[in-house]
Amino acid sequence: MLVYRSDFQQLKIVPRGTKLMFQGEYDVIVVGAGHAGCEAAAAAANLGAKTLLATMNMDTIAQMSCNPAMGGVAKGQIVREIDALGGYSAIVTDETMIQFKMLNQSKGPAMWSPRAQSDRMLFAKKWRHVLEGIENLDFWQEMVSGLLIEGGEIKGIKTSLGLEIKAKNVILTNGTFLNGLIHIGDKSFGGGRAAERPSTGITTELEAAGFVSGRMKTGTPPRVDGRTLDFSKMEEQPGDEEMVGFSYMPTKKPAKQRSCYITYTSDEVHEILRTGFEKSPMFQGRIQGLGPRYCPSIEDKITRFADKNRHQIFVEPEGWETCEIYVNGFSTSLPEEVQIEALRKVPGFENAKMFRPGYAIEYDFFQPTQLKHTLETKLVKGLYFAGQINGTTGYEEAGCQGLMAGINACLRSQNKAPFILNRSEAYIGVLIDDLITKGTDEPYRMFTSRAEYRILLRQDNADIRLTQKGYDLGLAKQDRLDRLNEKLSYIEKLITFFKTTSATPEEINTILENLNSSKISQKTKLTKIMSRPQVNYENIEKLISVQEFLKENGTDKEAIEQAFIQIKYSGYISREKDNAEKITRLENINIPEDFEYSKLASLSSEAKQKLSDIKPKTIAHAGRISGVSPADISVLLVYMGR
Repeated sequence: MLVYRSDFQQLKIVPRGTKLMFQGEYDVIVVGAGHAGCEAAAAAANLGAKTLLATMNMDTIAQMSCNPAMGGVAKGQIVREIDALGGYSAIVTDETMIQFKMLNQSKGPAMWSPRAQSDRMLFAKKWRHVLEGIENLDFWQEMVSGLLIEGGEIKGIKTSLGLEIKAKNVILTNGTFLNGLIHIGDKSFGGGRAAERPSTGITTELEAAGFVSGRMKTGTPPRVDGRTLDFSKMEEQPGDEEMVGFSYMPTKKPAKQRSCYITYTSDEVHEILRTGFEKSPMFQGRIQGLGPRYCPSIEDKITRFADKNRHQIFVEPEGWETCEIYVNGFSTSLPEEVQIEALRKVPGFENAKMFRPGYAIEYDFFQPTQLKHTLETKLVKGLYFAGQINGTTGYEEAGCQGLMAGINACLRSQNKAPFILNRSEAYIGVLIDDLITKGTDEPYRMFTSRAEYRILLRQDNADIRLTQKGYDLGLAKQDRLDRLNEKLSYIEKLITFFKTTSATPEEINTILENLNSSKISQKTKLTKIMSRPQVNYENIEKLISVQEFLKENGTDKEAIEQAFIQIKYSGYISREKDNAEKITRLENINIPEDFEYSKLASLSSEAKQKLSDIKPKTIAHAGRISGVSPADISVLLVYMGR
């Protein structure tokens, strides 16, 4: 009997009937193949860990369960950080997107955020292709029903067929599948996603091991037939002329883009929706979990914002070769007949046909305060949580958690030091620190406002911040580092040029006058002119000296943008770096893992409890815990001889 790997390479010949299921113990098993699971499996395997990716359905690997889009405000920064470290989300997105936009360009660069509309089916296909190309990554299609835990340490997983698969580390990325319950009107049924069964058994075992679980809710809108819509009644939203993309590496982007559209609800739509409230699972109390604050259902919106007579609906195509449309902004769990009746009162939807109704889904999650910064659980060694199991929402949030869990699970199997990003290094660091420090009682999503160092954590400089770290890990490859070093060399040369080159009144005053900026009376350094709020790079580029420099040294758009930002916002960047360095000093004061806070009489009772529960790694981490006062931190510093 011939035995083959997933990449179709022949392994060996074994006697017929031999039960050769798995060859020895895995270094890492990843449970679930959503965005977190894919990044986790890829990272662990690429770093040398013998890895198994277990999923209930091989055909839904990297499925975009909700909106077929990646990025957005703060989320786009995360995708670029994943890319800089050597993950795949950005590359897959670039090669499968149907539209690209850089959001918030009217604001400062700290707010710029890339976003792409994706081809749902192509995205999943590309991700599977990527995973199947990783040599030491195996796959298994079956529900994981339990865990093998001995003496407070993970030993493997149990499957619904009764198989026991041994592993040194296990990463749970179960998404919305843990005891998933789908609601449509007064109908409820088990499911982790439309037409897919839930995962059962794991929650019970984890609770028995001492973990605290909870319930959360998310929802999705109806999908409709684009052939039945009248787009002429909607506002067209084309993509950017220049498809910048997410990855810092050269990727094959599409030659054209598909437009999205905007339309609006109305009082008439709202009245029809209200007729279904008596059967709404949300209003009737059948849904116990809290839903995402920043992505509410349409019935929630018309209740919470009763003064508004309309709400935006984003009409988004699901791919190049499908007529299926995602009705963004119309997430609902109302009865399906109410959904379609209300939709047909929306401009452009008068003759709409529905492919499938919107629904709400409830699922189990585990308070992330039960995790370390590595995403390893505190209660069970070698067990990691990533994605929605930690109370987050969003593909990007899930993907970065999966990447970090995969890295750290592999490092643990190799007896190497863990890899942790702090809050001044990456949005990834902000997200993980927020989760394990504060916990969450509603689906957590990332915003720029959550990052106190967002001027440092821009989308344009993620490679500068993180690529060297990814390379040192072994995840980012040499060509990526070489590309970064070339860029840095060009930036340095460009900044030096701007610092040493002056503009004369004759060549710059006309430009300044057109910008309503005061004229200069003598030769002035370009850096001083560039710091003016009205001046952008396109203005400076018109100067003959700049044109000559570019002609001689070449044009690197990324590097030019980076140099301009560094010069224009140098004061803000320096101030934020100073603030970050002050906090870093406290980050360097470690607290022993077995520290007994109860013995410190001067600590407040709340601080003792919170510190004992969360077990902060550093003094800075302790200071971010809700209920721990500056006075409590002073007590800790005194006790530790600081």
